Amino acid sequence: MPTALAAGQAPATAAADQFQRVSVTAGRSTTIETTFDITRIAVTNPAIADAVVVRPREILIDGRAAGTISLIVWGGDRRAQYDLVVEQPVSALEQQLQQLFPGERIQAAITPDSVVLSGQVTSTQVMLRAAEVARAAAPKATVINMLQVPGASESQQVMLQVRFAEVNRRALTDLGVSFFTGPTGYKNWVGRASTQQFAAPDLDNQEGLVLSDFLNLFLFNNKVNMGVVIKALKQTGYFQSLAEPNLIAYNGQEASFLAGGEFPVPIVQGGTTQTVTVQFKEFGIRLNFKPTIAGDLIRLHVRPEVSSLDFNNGILLQGFRIPALTTRRAETEVELRDGQSFAIAGLLDNQTQTDDAGIPFLSQLPIIGNLFKSKADRKERTELLVIVTPRLVRPLNPDEVPPLPTMPGKFLPSGDDIGEQLEGGGGTVDAPPAKSRPKGKQ
Repeated sequence: MPTALAAGQAPATAAADQFQRVSVTAGRSTTIETTFDITRIAVTNPAIADAVVVRPREILIDGRAAGTISLIVWGGDRRAQYDLVVEQPVSALEQQLQQLFPGERIQAAITPDSVVLSGQVTSTQVMLRAAEVARAAAPKATVINMLQVPGASESQQVMLQVRFAEVNRRALTDLGVSFFTGPTGYKNWVGRASTQQFAAPDLDNQEGLVLSDFLNLFLFNNKVNMGVVIKALKQTGYFQSLAEPNLIAYNGQEASFLAGGEFPVPIVQGGTTQTVTVQFKEFGIRLNFKPTIAGDLIRLHVRPEVSSLDFNNGILLQGFRIPALTTRRAETEVELRDGQSFAIAGLLDNQTQTDDAGIPFLSQLPIIGNLFKSKADRKERTELLVIVTPRLVRPLNPDEVPPLPTMPGKFLPSGDDIGEQLEGGGGTVDAPPAKSRPKGKQ
């Protein structure tokens, strides 16, 4: 029985391969002529294509939807079968792409929610331009670009190597003079001259001369009972912070990186209870990027950000000290090839502050007027540099994984176990004896 069934199926398969193929586009019609008079016809799915006998030996085929069905025609003692292939009609978008890019093999399949571009193009620029035209023609649909470019990489994962460098330079200059007399004064004169910009000595009846800060230079003459304090200070600072994160993201998916921390922020809830809740805000070095692989190019949407806590500009709320955030942020889109780099520089923050103070009339005197003045000069400059390098990567197969480094010796020598140091062997005496292994076997 199995042999007879297999033999009977072979002619049917051969006959199915010999059916005449008739192609028609959805929304259009074609005709089929036979060599015999038609008495009856049948189609498998009228929703894909319909057939009507218009003459004794002629059939009209109307394409309705994309698909493949069978058409069987009877006439007298004869029968014929056809394969009706209804193809998707050429959309207006595909016709427009063929007009804009002549000679390119671009097909556009349109659904209510998406537009799929397929085929082969000669360059990456044509691939990107075709996707832009599709997005403009269907702004509410998702464009899936499957166009192939000669020499394009098959990798769909991008590793982004990012290097952050922040340089903070600070310079501070303070200069001021304060004159004063001792508690008993000089020839019955007690006085003090200060601009109050820097700390100056105070005169107290019980404690005498009170110095809260000796500043930098302190001079006092016991004979004349007079002294002077001089504020002369110059400070320079240099700070540099680095971060080198490596991120891997899939084609078209966004990845993020944060090296920093979170600080609490109290929030007072309304109502009669006036409860206080705490929310945490992030700060530090952040990087968000979204890669798009376009042939041999990598299109990156990069958003680096560097933020730090600023307690000088913070606020005090119900006993909570809430700092402010000093933030520097950039957002851009670039196109690079595998291994190329680009730098985001020039994110400068310059701050200059100069405070001058002087005693009226005395500070305006020639030459000696400078002794009744004080000055504080502060300058700060912060520069941020970000270097980004994208690379196409692929996962390693098991035979490609490099061996891990191992130590040549043992981690712990035998005989140092705590159990062996205890009296009685730490329970090892009552344990079953270890089986001896034959020599030559490990």
